Amino acid sequence: MTVTNQPPRHVALLPAAGVGARMAANGPKQYLTVAGKPMLRHAVDAFRASPLVAHTYVVVSPDDGVIDSVLPPSLDGVTVLRVGGATRMDSVLNGLRALAGQLADHDLVMVHDAARPGLTPELIARLIDGVGDDPAGGLLALPVVDTIKRAAAATEGASVSAATVPRSGLWAAQTPQMFSYALLLRALGSAPDATAITDDASAVEMLGYAPRLIAGHPRNLKVTLPADIRIAEMYLAHKEDQS
Repeated sequence: MTVTNQPPRHVALLPAAGVGARMAANGPKQYLTVAGKPMLRHAVDAFRASPLVAHTYVVVSPDDGVIDSVLPPSLDGVTVLRVGGATRMDSVLNGLRALAGQLADHDLVMVHDAARPGLTPELIARLIDGVGDDPAGGLLALPVVDTIKRAAAATEGASVSAATVPRSGLWAAQTPQMFSYALLLRALGSAPDATAITDDASAVEMLGYAPRLIAGHPRNLKVTLPADIRIAEMYLAHKEDQS
C-alpha cells in the first residue's frame, strides 16, 4: 500500500470467478447473454462510461478461457486479474492484494457483482455523491417493502411461516459497495469466515463501522435465477428509468 497527498481515485473491482450454480447454465452466469451481450460486459461498460471512475479491475479464475473474448486485452480502462479464489470474498481480497502499490490507502474501491447488468453511470454517481468523504464508506441498497416471513421446517421438506419479521429499518443490499482501499483490505483480511461474508459491507461492519445506505434502483438487480434474465432485459430496454 502507498500513501499519497493526491485526491482519492475511484476504481471498480468486479469479482467474476464464480460458477453460477443456481442458474442451471452450461457455464459461469457472468458470461450469459442479456440484451445482446454478456452480463459482465454490461457491468464493466457502466464503469467505463462513468467519468468518475479512473479504472476497472475484473477478477477471474486463473484458468478462465472466456474472459479474453468478453473483455479483450486492448479494451481501454480495464485490467483483468487472474487471481480468483474459492469464494467471492477470496476473489475480492486476492484482487486487492494484487493491486498493492498501485492504489493508495485512501483510493476508493467500488466492488460490484458481475451479475448485476443494470448498473448505470448515474447510479455510480449517486453512490459517490451520497457517500462523500464518510470514512465508513457506503453501498447502494433498497428499503424492504415486502412483508418478511421467517420460515420453519415442516413435514415432507416443506416450509411454513413461523413468524413475521418487522421490516422497519430493513434494506436489501446491492452493489457497488464503496470503501477506501486500506479499510476494505483490512476488513476482508481480518474476516473470520470467508463463506459467511456475502457482501463487503458486512466485513466492514465487523470492524465497528456503519457504512452509509444510498438508495439504489430495482434495475440494479442481481441475476440469480433464469427468470431474472427477462427482468434484467426489461430494465436494460429502458435505461432512462432510474427514478
